[in-house]
Amino acid sequence: MNKKISKFLKKLAIVTVNFENYKVTEEFLDCFKSQTSDNFKIFVADFSTQKKNLSSSRYLEVINGENRGYAYGVNLGLHEAVKQGFDKFCVINNDTYLKSDFVDRVVESVIHHSSSIIGGKIYYAPGYEYHKGRHQQKDLGKVIWYAGGEIDWDNALIKHRGVDEINRREFDKFEKTEFITGCLMLFDKRVIEKVGFWDDGYFLYYEDVDYCIRATKKGIKLYYDPSIVIWHKNAQSTGGSGSKLHQKYQQRSRLKFGLKYAPLKTKFHLVKNFLFAKLKIK
Repeated sequence: MNKKISKFLKKLAIVTVNFENYKVTEEFLDCFKSQTSDNFKIFVADFSTQKKNLSSSRYLEVINGENRGYAYGVNLGLHEAVKQGFDKFCVINNDTYLKSDFVDRVVESVIHHSSSIIGGKIYYAPGYEYHKGRHQQKDLGKVIWYAGGEIDWDNALIKHRGVDEINRREFDKFEKTEFITGCLMLFDKRVIEKVGFWDDGYFLYYEDVDYCIRATKKGIKLYYDPSIVIWHKNAQSTGGSGSKLHQKYQQRSRLKFGLKYAPLKTKFHLVKNFLFAKLKIK
């Protein structure tokens, strides 16, 4: 890292949420034992009903609370980090793993792009691809989960650029993007001062794109930085991608998001489809 940058460095607050999955969280925490920088602290919002001790570390602080959703957990961690004087933040899923230079790359990107929200390149962890069996063995770990995002306003849907594709040169370009996934979202204190905290009225899903919309309305730029790389064990908090629980929360949050931001025509179709789905279940 540039010596001039490191001279003025303040610590990075890493914020994540745990719910009943200590094995996944311990694997996540293990990634930070070999970081090339110790300039960080991890805040874990733990909503588990049967609490267990996480690995003791001077880099770790556990915040216990009731399970009121991912955004609520993120806010708990952010509030505590701000209270302790942190000015750089990394919101990240606990079902991820990363390289030893992760902290250095995150801090450098946040410093260079102050008052912005930044996302990184996210691969499926090998074996956690949505379409299992589609890719050759040699390509596992190189299948994109997120390489920037788009918003489909006609349907109130978010789209991950490059999803299910093998990494290509086009995904190695730093550029602006329409939304950044809450699986990995980076920003500094200036963003919180302008935008505030996350909307914890969302239990799971769409809280990230909601924050991005609020940020852009305040003039905050959103960037995709491919130099920051993680691997994602997709949808571990809801029983895997495509599970009934996964679909349930996505549908509810999509409705909330659409009614808040989408064009009138889209709002009408969202309500109609949501009510139809409810009647069909009955």
